[in-house]
Amino acid sequence: MELKKIVSNVQMICEAIASVVNIDVTIVDRDLIRIGGTGRYKDSLGSVVSRKSAFSYALSEGLGFVIENPGMHQACLECDCKDKCNEHAEMCCPILSDGEVVGVIGLIAFKPSQRKSLIENQENLMAFLGRMAELIASKLKEQERIDATEMLAKELEVVIDSMDTGFIAIDTTGQTVRLNRKAKTMLGTVDVKTIEDVFMKQEAERILHARDNIKNHFFKFPSGQTGVYDSALIKIGNQIKGHVITIKPLEEIINTLNDVTLDVVTTEFSDIIGSSQAIRQVKTAAQKVARSKSTVLILGESGTGKELFARAVHNASKRSEAPFIALNCAAIPDSLLESELFGYEEGAFTGAKRGGKPGKFQLANRGTLFLDEIGDMPLHLQTKLLRVIQESKVEPIGGSHSIDIDVRIIAATHQDLEEKVLEGSFRQDLYYRLNVIPIIVPPLRHRMEDLKALIHSILDKCNEKLEKNVGSIDKDCYDWMMRYDWPGNIRELENALEYAVNMCEGDIIETHHLPRKLTQQREISVKHEPAIERPIKTLESIERETIVGALSYFGNDRSAVEKAANALGISRATLYRKIKLYNLD
Repeated sequence: MELKKIVSNVQMICEAIASVVNIDVTIVDRDLIRIGGTGRYKDSLGSVVSRKSAFSYALSEGLGFVIENPGMHQACLECDCKDKCNEHAEMCCPILSDGEVVGVIGLIAFKPSQRKSLIENQENLMAFLGRMAELIASKLKEQERIDATEMLAKELEVVIDSMDTGFIAIDTTGQTVRLNRKAKTMLGTVDVKTIEDVFMKQEAERILHARDNIKNHFFKFPSGQTGVYDSALIKIGNQIKGHVITIKPLEEIINTLNDVTLDVVTTEFSDIIGSSQAIRQVKTAAQKVARSKSTVLILGESGTGKELFARAVHNASKRSEAPFIALNCAAIPDSLLESELFGYEEGAFTGAKRGGKPGKFQLANRGTLFLDEIGDMPLHLQTKLLRVIQESKVEPIGGSHSIDIDVRIIAATHQDLEEKVLEGSFRQDLYYRLNVIPIIVPPLRHRMEDLKALIHSILDKCNEKLEKNVGSIDKDCYDWMMRYDWPGNIRELENALEYAVNMCEGDIIETHHLPRKLTQQREISVKHEPAIERPIKTLESIERETIVGALSYFGNDRSAVEKAANALGISRATLYRKIKLYNLD
């Protein structure tokens, strides 16, 4: 603690003491700098007192004392002026703050009358100086509290101004008390005098009348921009004195959310395993269109890696730093798909979250939206999707305004969309909008040259996941896998190998380690073993028997019909039509 912080107070106290005792007064700090003085000391303020003086002795001892005969006292023994001192007497009183000596008050008599007064009244004078020392110490503490408060205020100001969130403080009438730099940037040229300069009237009243904090509330600026705000009450005791409001544009929240939680997997074209001509052709075509802005439609059977290609296209595009958002249209109930895609506002329907929720289009803004299994999207949503693609605007459920978006769409399906268009279950205009650049991912049976590389890659992943050390598969098992059709493609291969690694007790996978269902499925595979001669059958009867066999193998539920359709190499709609034709339902 430094006395120089309160120099003006020290000088005033010096003059007050001198006016009472009629003796020259001087005060030095612990660095022996004279910071207060009267009489002959007034012109030497700021000078340094000798380290061999009585003041230095008082600082080191921390006790008050009186020098009746200058030059003879213990404090004068090392003084440079002890043999030529012009003082008649001296009184020193230390200034203590929290037990620490921070300075000394000195009374110096230069006249015999002053010496007499000092010696005769030394007890009262020492008590008086003690109280003055306490007054100086209290002023010092008060100043340090002020300094600490100012420092805290400055720190808070720096923190508030460095926040990446708009900060607004208002009083109970809605008058603006303070805005931080971010809020001023967000509001631009708006002169924010009251809360209604920031919020629409209804929202402003909600904040002013709140008797509790408001958290994560969706709102619109008067400009129409959307955002989220929190409002906290400023209370002293039980009395509300104002509100602190933090605001953030919705777009910034979405970007932050995407950075933290979305698409941490980065897929490059080099990550797509395979060197067969079929896969090389597809990769070359996909790389060419990656940097385009055009919509891409990825076609291929289930399990061929359509999403892998979608991610690779995104990461090779100019949007690679922006979000990649994936949505499986077949995995979400029709009743929820609309809100997932387009989002909703507060109160849009029963059960809607407070503040609303952004949809996938908003989350994917400036990035890529991957719509997997687009063929399963219901017709009424196809209409809304088409409008979003055409206008580059999305309107949340329950909303009264449209939000501009910049999203590249990559769609994918294992179904024959042209056939669905003919059936009337897929909009023709949407199909043309999506089918700008088609990419057809070949099934595994058309790229069997890649099987070995795929097996080694999958085994490495399985070994790491299952903490095993299966290094290869034997020749008979590999030959069998080469002859198998793989209707489930790479996904089926991954599942089969993970099962086999679990079952394998050694380091080599054999045929009997594979799933039994997999080996039995050869009976309905497109690649038949050489057949025993039999009477010639009609194509219709063969088709009917094949469908019966497939349905019998996979069962009768909806997913089984889809699996049977994949195994037979036809669309689900075609299989349903054949079932009806042959009275198999």
